[in-house]
Amino acid sequence: MKIDRVLANNAGLFTGPGTNTWILDDGDGNVAIIDPGPVDYRHESALYDRIADRNVTGVLVTHTHSDHAPLANPLARNLGVGTLGFSRGPDFEPDTILRDGAQVPVGRVELAVVYTPGHSDDHLCFRVGNVLFTGDHIMGGSSVMVEKMAAYLESLRKLQGTGLQRLLPGHGREMDEPEKVIDWYLAHRLQRHQQIVESIERGACTTMEVVEDVYSDVDEDLYPLAERSVFAHLVLLSDQGRIALDQDDIVLLPPQTP
Repeated sequence: MKIDRVLANNAGLFTGPGTNTWILDDGDGNVAIIDPGPVDYRHESALYDRIADRNVTGVLVTHTHSDHAPLANPLARNLGVGTLGFSRGPDFEPDTILRDGAQVPVGRVELAVVYTPGHSDDHLCFRVGNVLFTGDHIMGGSSVMVEKMAAYLESLRKLQGTGLQRLLPGHGREMDEPEKVIDWYLAHRLQRHQQIVESIERGACTTMEVVEDVYSDVDEDLYPLAERSVFAHLVLLSDQGRIALDQDDIVLLPPQTP
């Protein structure tokens, strides 16, 4: 088995060095393409160069965000293969819907589908052996924006203790100590959760006030992403009965007695 990375030409504040497109080869020249990225002629040409003389079996996407999925359908049409993903998106139409636990054959190896909602409702990871293609569930060198915090924490815990040895993310570097990485992600999120509670206790009354307090050391251009993650934490705090949310107004509730 061989795995190659082709970096898309979409480096930026939100995407880091760019989107990692992964090419999984079963060792006999049968390949799957994972997260082909945005529609970009240079990136598409680089992919064709990398898969020359190999048999492409399908184009998979981890989720339908615009830095991961738009090239999937045109690329698959040109290659005469199908697209695979969890759901339809603005720029993506899967030929095959994938669900948790499904197996996707790539020649003599199989990709196992792992449903990991949180970053988005439609997020999938793909596992082959002890290698996991993580999309935006886990990224190399940074935390991620989260839409649904409870689901995200559960999706991280789902990966713990499963024998992973390599993480291949949608952005950033490869990681070869998955358990440590997953533990860090969980600890980071729980720490942020407590920081948000403390910010509200200090008087923050809106999502943006919490962002400006808790993320004071972060580039303000990243505040829109931070705001989405903070709101996900606030929803979880509301579900836990620790705050009340009235549109964008936050009210700290007294501790519940047993």
